[in-house]
Amino acid sequence: MSIKIEKTDNKNELKLEFKIEAAKFDEAIMKVYSKSAKYFNIPGFRKGKAPFNIVERMYGDEIFYEDAFNEVVPAIYEKEIEDNKLEVVSKPEINIVNMKKGEDLIFTAVVQTKPEVTLGKYKGVELKKVEYKVSDEDIEHELSHMQEHNARIITVEDRPVKEKDIAVIDFEGFVDGKAFEGGKAENHELEIGSGSFIPGFEDQIVGMKVGEEKDIKVTFPEEYFSKDLAGKEATFKVKVNEIKEKQLPVLDDEFAKDVSEFDTLADLKTSIKEKKQAQNEDRAKHETENLALEAVANDTKIDIPSGMIETEIDAMIRDLEQQLSYQGINLEQYLHMINKTRKEIEDNYKEQAEKNVKTRLILEEIIKEEKLEASKEEINAKINKRVEEVTSKQEEIAEKLVNNLLDTLEKVVDELTDAQGLELETISFKYETVANNLRMIHTPHEATVAYTDGSETSIEYSTRRGDLLIGKELFEIFLGKISTKQYFSVEPAEDETYVKLCYKPE
Repeated sequence: MSIKIEKTDNKNELKLEFKIEAAKFDEAIMKVYSKSAKYFNIPGFRKGKAPFNIVERMYGDEIFYEDAFNEVVPAIYEKEIEDNKLEVVSKPEINIVNMKKGEDLIFTAVVQTKPEVTLGKYKGVELKKVEYKVSDEDIEHELSHMQEHNARIITVEDRPVKEKDIAVIDFEGFVDGKAFEGGKAENHELEIGSGSFIPGFEDQIVGMKVGEEKDIKVTFPEEYFSKDLAGKEATFKVKVNEIKEKQLPVLDDEFAKDVSEFDTLADLKTSIKEKKQAQNEDRAKHETENLALEAVANDTKIDIPSGMIETEIDAMIRDLEQQLSYQGINLEQYLHMINKTRKEIEDNYKEQAEKNVKTRLILEEIIKEEKLEASKEEINAKINKRVEEVTSKQEEIAEKLVNNLLDTLEKVVDELTDAQGLELETISFKYETVANNLRMIHTPHEATVAYTDGSETSIEYSTRRGDLLIGKELFEIFLGKISTKQYFSVEPAEDETYVKLCYKPE
């Protein structure tokens, strides 16, 4: 085994030439043959029993070459990179020079290496102080949000739709007289003023009465994600089936007791202010750090290899996939929903990826210059803090999931009040993700209601904007949160797409 290393004409790029002895490559060929022999069916031989020379004659000399290459090369490549202390930051670009049985395997690998960093001024950098104060408006906004979340939804029949109402509508969209995919729904709950539909749609719902039908004309924005609809005029045939309004609770001490651990509204406001202040301090610290790094970066020279940027983009894509998994969808489904390709997403990430890589290289160089080292205790403390932050974030997500589900549960229970004389035992929910061209929605939600006498009722319904899917990874947190809620306990259902909530009447 031998390796020859030479620089190319491109900065931060090396060409590595590997030569692997013929005996080692032949050994890899025979190993591959042994693994795959059972798949060969050659006349005159039992399946998997044909000798190597017969298989080779039937299928050609090169049938095992590629697999043999993959069998022998990776370990050798990694060892040589380590032994020669090469800081490779890209995937190797492989070119086969010679690959034949009985001869030395020769191939080249072009790789990018970690670039040289020429630091600019990083000490005594002057920055504008970043500071955020908590205003009375911030506190009132948070209280208003809590009011909205705890609002009572009632059906109204004696007036038309107005701003902030929830209109239950059927709609179907047409462009050039033809219905388009994703533009139709029944009994869809639309909060007027939410901005969840394309501009102009919600405004034209205002004033409609229950049972009224209307043609609504809108124009899709030029930058609309669906290229087939962008900039085009559409007509939606709309029918209002039901009108609902929110009844907000009064902001008083009783409200504070219902929504928090505090006995008075004043104490709740104080708690909100303290939390907001802590958030503002973290925000200010983060922005100050970014300003400092930006100032240093502007005075630092680095030729960043394309491979490092590509690797960072891959990491950003993986983070996106993880976030999507919390909503029960994968990257392919998401790309279909927003009508974009993976390449377009990668292009959008490129500028941020380059900034991330540059920042990391600068910090590494500063650490080297200042000879900074962290103790085991400091490292462990940092790890523990990060675990706490992740756990806290998961619990926050779970809390939102729980609250959304409980809101939905109340709606189901209300819809079943006509079932007189029957005692509710369990409610099982099933979620399904559907995309339309207005936005991504989670609908229909199917609920199966079981009663103590053994009978069941099944209903389908839609939920308001903002509902989330419950992912398996949040299930345990979800169980812990919801089980503390009055009247309900929860058990895993046999079907993993279900959550079983057990109702306990007063």
